[in-house]
Amino acid sequence: MSNLVGKLPRLAFLATGFTFVVGVFLFGFAYFTVSIPDPNAYVNSQATIIQYADGSEIGRIGSENRTVVTLAEIPIHVRNAVMAAEDRNFYSNRAFSPIGLAAAVWDNITSLGKGRGGSTITQQYAKTAFLTPERSIQRKVKELVIAIKLENQFTKDEILENYLNTIYFGRGSYGVQTASQVYFGTTVDKLTVAQAAVLASILRSPGLYDPGFKKENLPRLESRFAYVIDGLVDEGWLTKEKADKIKLPVISPRVSSGALAGPKGYVISWVERELNQLGFTDEQLMIGGYIIKTTLVKTAQEAAVAAVNKEAPTKAPENLHIGLVAIKPGTGEILAMYGGQDYLKYQFNAATQGITSGGSSFKAFTLVAALEEGIPLSSVWNGDSPKVYDDGIGRAYQVNNYGGESWGNMSLLTATEKSTNTIYVPLGMKAGVEKVVDVARRAGIPDSVEMVASPSVSLGAASPHVIDLANAYATFAAQGVYAKPFIINEVQGPNKGILYQGRIQAQEVFRQDVMADLTYALSKVTSSGTAAVVGSRVARPTAGKTGTSNDNASAWFNGYTPEVAASVAFYRDDATQSLNGIGGLTSVTGGSFPARIWAEFVKGYLKNAPVQEFPAPAFIGGTEPINYINAVPEMDPALIPPSPTPSPKKKK
Repeated sequence: MSNLVGKLPRLAFLATGFTFVVGVFLFGFAYFTVSIPDPNAYVNSQATIIQYADGSEIGRIGSENRTVVTLAEIPIHVRNAVMAAEDRNFYSNRAFSPIGLAAAVWDNITSLGKGRGGSTITQQYAKTAFLTPERSIQRKVKELVIAIKLENQFTKDEILENYLNTIYFGRGSYGVQTASQVYFGTTVDKLTVAQAAVLASILRSPGLYDPGFKKENLPRLESRFAYVIDGLVDEGWLTKEKADKIKLPVISPRVSSGALAGPKGYVISWVERELNQLGFTDEQLMIGGYIIKTTLVKTAQEAAVAAVNKEAPTKAPENLHIGLVAIKPGTGEILAMYGGQDYLKYQFNAATQGITSGGSSFKAFTLVAALEEGIPLSSVWNGDSPKVYDDGIGRAYQVNNYGGESWGNMSLLTATEKSTNTIYVPLGMKAGVEKVVDVARRAGIPDSVEMVASPSVSLGAASPHVIDLANAYATFAAQGVYAKPFIINEVQGPNKGILYQGRIQAQEVFRQDVMADLTYALSKVTSSGTAAVVGSRVARPTAGKTGTSNDNASAWFNGYTPEVAASVAFYRDDATQSLNGIGGLTSVTGGSFPARIWAEFVKGYLKNAPVQEFPAPAFIGGTEPINYINAVPEMDPALIPPSPTPSPKKKK
């Protein structure tokens, strides 16, 4: 044992020496095998291309928005500002600076992450112009090799000129000339010291420092701006007297690129958001030259846009939102998305960002809960209106049917067809309101959507996104198989290598016999119920549920065929504003515009597809009428507190 202990220092020395020799060998091999690519190829191949599933192009992130200028055209104070921000010893250091890296680490520790970067300008140019943004040891070695070769083949002035013409400044602008125009509406030769300091501050990470991107960036920019100004003073490039008078200049508002015009802008922006979630930054997407294969089907997307254009009201208030999402049952692949008419006018995706009361869309969850508890479609309930029930905490909860209609006794199947509130509330209470919430979660309503286990849950008091209900109904269409929705199928690097591969994440969450009965009931809605317009327009099996919230503040149609599930929603910014009157309709319900748009979408998308049939109903619990009329006791209407009488307004 003592001999081994005595040999440990020697073994450690040999291991260290071996590692050093191997490292030197590998670096030497890389130096002689890695070449500097053609800089012109970089300029022409940086846009990230977004494609449909078939490979046809949807649009691009990034473009050749670049104007190359010579170093002589870039003022000294602009060059100094960039060096103050990124590499203050650029003209004196080598391609790679170990001291600079150590100083950067210490600077960021003492300034809480607001200090300089560790890479030299030469390294940054090598990484930006010739390499992918991936984080790996192999890429870092290539970066160092290319940086060293650049130092050996080009002068410092040439490297700085190329760097200032290739670096990304955000807002789709590459190079300092374009950035000058985008941020300040002027050319680089007319930039003030303050404006140059802003550009130098922003180039570190436009997504974090451009206040036009989001307001929270302003404090970070102010801190970074002060750091750059201090650096100019420290290096003797600016006097303290002049620095004290410099203030943050006015920055031009952020203007969207024309590439995002129309409905496709919502798709591109959502794809970009999903890529961000996967770890691809905005800067990487703008300059990375990626190819993004989405799950979107071109015929489905075109059918969605065409359906909205055809069936949406032509004269509508500006704050009316129309959202549509279509999903492939069993896989979660998003086939189509409509988030609005023109992304340039309104950067709000009605399909994925907006929320609104789901209304009677949630009755499908209540029906599933009831079927799982053995309550059959043949069960008989009373559909008179109004009715009063205990809200779960001892208070009276009054339920009214749409239009105050009293239907008398009817089967659960007919109650589904007619969307009878005064039957579905006690149905949910009998099955268990906690069970209804559980069904909604299993179907695909995420935890981010607040749902309260109370009698009102059956009437859609919760407010989901359009994509949430679309995915839940896709679970029904897949006979109980939930699949996590996704839109990114594949990310290819500029060398065609696969950087990310999407995958189906699915699991069975409902019994097939329950789904068969649910689909049978929902097929009655589209054949002769509240969405009969669907059955009259679509010559194939359909199932779905309308959803109309209190005071017609939102209107939904959620439906499916064996091939596709889709949700369409109408709502306004203000949840208290009614949809009534829009498009000349006295009452805007889920069976009006939303159902018509859904029908036109399915017709357009599946016009050449063979007809598929739904599974036959299982008729859980049998077909004999079972009396559930008094399954849930009612409360005395006298317990309902009177509505407060509004006080008279005083005359002015």
